[in-house]
Amino acid sequence: MNRRSFLTATAAACLAAPARAQTLNYAAAAAYSSQRRGVSLVVLRAGALVFEDYPNEGGPARGWELASGTKSFAGIMAAAAIQDRLIRSWDERCAETLTEWRNDERRRITLRHLLSLTSGIEGGPIARPPAYADAVAQTATTAPGERFAYGPTPFQIFGEIMRRKIDGDPLAYLQRHVFDPLAITPTHWRRGNDGNPHMPSGAGLTARDWARFGHFVLRDGEGRLDRDALAACFEPSRANPGYGLSWWLLRDGLVAPGRTQTVDVDPSLARRFGPISMAAGAGDQRLYIIRDLDLVVARQALGILRALRRRDRGADVWSDGAFLRSLLDA
Repeated sequence: MNRRSFLTATAAACLAAPARAQTLNYAAAAAYSSQRRGVSLVVLRAGALVFEDYPNEGGPARGWELASGTKSFAGIMAAAAIQDRLIRSWDERCAETLTEWRNDERRRITLRHLLSLTSGIEGGPIARPPAYADAVAQTATTAPGERFAYGPTPFQIFGEIMRRKIDGDPLAYLQRHVFDPLAITPTHWRRGNDGNPHMPSGAGLTARDWARFGHFVLRDGEGRLDRDALAACFEPSRANPGYGLSWWLLRDGLVAPGRTQTVDVDPSLARRFGPISMAAGAGDQRLYIIRDLDLVVARQALGILRALRRRDRGADVWSDGAFLRSLLDA
């Protein structure tokens, strides 16, 4: 589906039945989002644009930073690299590319460990990605697979792996192999002082483009990604049943990012509507994928810096459970 057909979907397509029939309460979801600093809310059902709302100075052509919502692109980039045979599998050892890891405890770390955040390398301070070289220089503090450690460092390490794999810019690879076929163009993307793109945060997209990306993932890469590699992004680790490979899984046992960075889980929703996956960023940036309903929801908001400063937001606090219950009329 190109951009034009996506944005001009017919009424018949808009009403196409999803995998499981479910009434959606767009007005309630929009009100909940708007009252909590929301600037965009886009809903795709069976690939059709069925609802959008742009309060608080938002707009369909305006891009907003995704914060850690950026992280989910790493898993999809890795799936594309597996499709292209740049990476053999998720169980390829990082030391095959990072030769400086071959003679120490890091030699056992696989790409699966790295992007499930169970490599044994500490995540590092939230929203402060290290330079690629500094990330690669970090040592492991626990054995691979033992502990979930959220933060930017593993994603910067993955950026360096991709940089060496293609001998070029990882963002250029993502653009060419994932975004271009979807007619997606980021409005901005932060880079470090080393010139490399931040892999854990800093991407800016319109809500429509973020939702389009979500639909591409829901539809298993639309034939352009290794299906098994993509499916692995939504398989939990033992260390965190609520995290796959760069994607959150809203289910029992989810280990939150940290004491001050939480993810709200209502297990009853997954029992009623099937698995719910999510890309999430500070300031309550959200991309929800509910496969059984053929549903994708992109939500963007103001307040990233405020959230990172850990200030109490009082009445405008965000709840994933409350938002999804309002949308699903549950």
